Amino acid sequence: MTDLILGQVLSFDADPFAEGPAAARILTDGAVAIDGSRIAAVGSAADLRARYPQARVHDHGRKLISAGFIDAHVHYPQTAIIASWGKRLIDWLNTYTFPEEMRFSDPAYAAEIANRYLDLVLQRGTTTVCSYATIHPASVDAIFTAAQSRGMRVFAGKTCMDRNAPEGLRDTARSAYDDSKRLLEKWHGQGRLSYVITPRFSPTSTPEQLAALGALWREYPDCLMQTHLSEQTDEIAWVRDLFPQSRDYLDTYEAQGLLREGAVYGHAIHLTDRERARLIEAGASLVHCPTSNTFIGSGLFDMSLASHLRVGLATDTGGGSNFSMLPTMAAAYEVAQLRGQSLHPAHLWWLATQGSARALRVEDRIGNIAPGMEADLIVVDLASTPAIEQATRRATDLWQQLFPTIMMGDDRAITEVWVNGKRLG
Repeated sequence: MTDLILGQVLSFDADPFAEGPAAARILTDGAVAIDGSRIAAVGSAADLRARYPQARVHDHGRKLISAGFIDAHVHYPQTAIIASWGKRLIDWLNTYTFPEEMRFSDPAYAAEIANRYLDLVLQRGTTTVCSYATIHPASVDAIFTAAQSRGMRVFAGKTCMDRNAPEGLRDTARSAYDDSKRLLEKWHGQGRLSYVITPRFSPTSTPEQLAALGALWREYPDCLMQTHLSEQTDEIAWVRDLFPQSRDYLDTYEAQGLLREGAVYGHAIHLTDRERARLIEAGASLVHCPTSNTFIGSGLFDMSLASHLRVGLATDTGGGSNFSMLPTMAAAYEVAQLRGQSLHPAHLWWLATQGSARALRVEDRIGNIAPGMEADLIVVDLASTPAIEQATRRATDLWQQLFPTIMMGDDRAITEVWVNGKRLG
């Protein structure tokens, strides 16, 4: 039976970084028809009511209907250590991340955290994530099993590290290749699941391990590859010491076959001119993690890159300080302000939906509202708290209604979530 969701419908006809806010399409008295797992039609409420007279109607009045949020860079194993006090990146890894990730040798613990994490993000309107696991194959099984039971489109991969990590978190070039290949063949393309080849970052992988993963990527070119790039200045100096033969940080990946379309680099704050040019030339994707970058003191991402590259948005759980994409959008706005770059609400919402879908190369399936797209949708209350309501009451257009929710909203703003055509209870 067809479901008909009524409200203000926000979708995108083009990229607002290229076309401006007019790239967004707003139906103030709109409707979305869902048939099975897909969006069947989008249009005015009156037209779709007439077209689907037998549909189940879900009337949300003036609330906003949007594609579900897409969190393009997370570490689900860090769920339990989010908002831990820390200093710099390396300190944070050694103090919190690595001890917690060692616990994922226990499949039961991995399953517990995977289920908890997905429940937390779904409550906040995030319907797709791209996650690092740990070195343990069971951590990949856990997140994919949890996603499968919820019908979610999820990307994930075994995190590979063969140096500069505790003994319980190191693999080898050979085992990283073998484990990743087995997991890839088990999970990639199963329903809505996608395997991602995942070296953590150059400091924790030898050139031999990076080369092994580059070889695996050549064997399975339809997969994504995710890693970290130029997050902090002291990290970059460390890479320079570890890879004296490399021209720069990006070259440590490029030399081993880990730079092309389908490469997804988190952070990318402190890029050289050569790195910027090569990323653009290769058609790679970047993911902006603003709450993490400020929380750990990494720096300010240059959003002008979104005019040249596929750029997504992410919470970077648990280096980031929130599971929700709403405060992540707010942080992206503030970071851009500090760089003299003013982002319109259309830019911010694009980054959290279609922009992240493009970064993960699934913009034809998720991240927008259009006929044929997978039905991952959220309903957003634009007056979810008294403070937000009093601000939106003065609004003269949707953007003025939406911006207070971006800046002050939390999980209370998400009133309904649809995943793969099913409304979550």
